Amino acid sequence: MFRRICFFFLCQLAGGALGWALASAPGSVVGVVIGSALWLAVDLARAIRMLGWLRQEAQVPPATTHGLWGEAMERVRRLLRARDQQLRAAQDRLQDFLAAIQASPNGVVLLDADDRIEWSNLTAAEHFGIDPERDLLQLIGNLVRDPRFTAYAAGNDFSREVVIETYHTASNRRSKLSVHLHPYGEGRRLLLSRDITSLEQAEAMRRDFVANVSHEIRTPLTVLTGFIETLQNLQLGDEERARYLGLMGQQSGRMQTLVNDLLTLSRLEGSPPPGTPEWTPLAVLIAQCEQDAQSLCQALDKPQQLRFAPPPALELGGSAGELLSAFSNLVSNAVRYTPANGAVDVQWRVLADGRAEFSVRDTGPGIASEHLPRLTERFYRVDRSRSRETGGTGLGLAIVKHVVQRHGAELKIDSVPGAGSTFSIVFPSTRLRPANVSRDTSAPRATESLAG
Repeated sequence: MFRRICFFFLCQLAGGALGWALASAPGSVVGVVIGSALWLAVDLARAIRMLGWLRQEAQVPPATTHGLWGEAMERVRRLLRARDQQLRAAQDRLQDFLAAIQASPNGVVLLDADDRIEWSNLTAAEHFGIDPERDLLQLIGNLVRDPRFTAYAAGNDFSREVVIETYHTASNRRSKLSVHLHPYGEGRRLLLSRDITSLEQAEAMRRDFVANVSHEIRTPLTVLTGFIETLQNLQLGDEERARYLGLMGQQSGRMQTLVNDLLTLSRLEGSPPPGTPEWTPLAVLIAQCEQDAQSLCQALDKPQQLRFAPPPALELGGSAGELLSAFSNLVSNAVRYTPANGAVDVQWRVLADGRAEFSVRDTGPGIASEHLPRLTERFYRVDRSRSRETGGTGLGLAIVKHVVQRHGAELKIDSVPGAGSTFSIVFPSTRLRPANVSRDTSAPRATESLAG
C-alpha cells in the first residue's frame, strides 16, 4: 500500500515537473492532472486484468503483476489452490466412503425427498433386482412392489423393520429381505436391506430339530411310562414281567443311542477340524466295523451275508474315533435296511489318482432319487415307520457328513429303488500312507466310537 501511494505521488510529481518546464505554473497543474490520470489508467488496467483472470477461473494468474493488484491476485490464487486441495480430499473421502458401502454385505439405497433413487450399492441392486445406473431417479415404489413394503414406506413409523420376499430371475430362487428405512437430511431416507433367507432357514431347521428330538424321545418315554404303570398296578408272572422289562430296556437303549448321537453331532459341529492326524491301519478299522456289523445282525436276529474285502496295506490319517463312527454308521445302516438273507459288501479300493474309496453296498429296497439330496439332514427319513422298526435315530448320515467334511473327503450316494444302495467315502491322497507292516493289525478297537 505504501508503494502504491508513493507511485501515485511520483506520477503527480513527474507530471507537475514536466508541466512546469513546459508552461510554468499553469502547466504544472495540467501536468499533475495528467500524471494522476496516467496512474489511474495503469491501475485500472491492472484491475481489469485481475477481473479477467477471475472470470476465466484460471489456476495460474497472468504474468507477474506487482503492487496491490499483484498481491491480491497471488492471495486469491493461494485460496483457490487450498480450496481445490480440500475439494479433492473431500472427493477422496467420499469415494472411500462409497467404496466401503459398496463392499457392505447389506444393501444401501439413498432416496431423495420424493423417494427416488439417488444411489445404491451392488448388494441392494441384487436384493431388489435394480440397475444402479439405469434406475437412477426411479421411484423405489415402482421397483419394489411388495405390499408390505408399500404400506411400510407410506407410514411414518420406521422404528421397526419389515420382512419382504423377492424373486431373483437369474438364479430362479426366492429370498427374504429385512428392510429398514431411516429418515435423514431434508426429507431424504436411507433404505437398508439384509438377506435373512439363511437365518430363516436356520430358524426353521432349529424348530424342526427341536420338534424331531421331542418326538423321538416322547415315543420311547410313552412306552416306558405305560410299562411302568403296568408293572406297578398288575400282578404279572415272571415270564411276562421279563418280557416287559426287555421291551423297556430296548426303549431306554433307543433313547440312550439318540442322546449319544446328539452329543456326537454337537462335538463335531463345535470343535475345530482334526489337527495332527492319527494314523490308523485300514485293517484295524475294517475289523472293528465287521465286528460291529455281526453284533448288530445277532441283535436284530437278521441273518445276512456280510462280505468284508481285505483292505489295502494303507494307514488313514485323521481322528480314528470319528472315522470309525462314520464307517460303522454306514455299515449299520446297510445291515438295518437290508432284508434277511440279503448281502452287504464292504470294501476299500485305491483309485488311479492316489485317492482311496471306502464303499458299502447293500441289497436293500433302494432310495428314490428325490430323497438323495436330503439324506444327510438330521432326522430326515424316507420311510418313518420303517426307520423306527429298524431302530435308527435319523442322525447317522448327518454324523457321516460332518466327519467326511472335517477330513476333506467326499461322500457319494448311489441308489436305485429295488436294486439296493451304495454309500462311498473318497479320501484324498494326503490322508493315506503305506501301513507299517510291523504294526499289530489285530490290535483292539482303535479308539472309542463317537456314537457310543
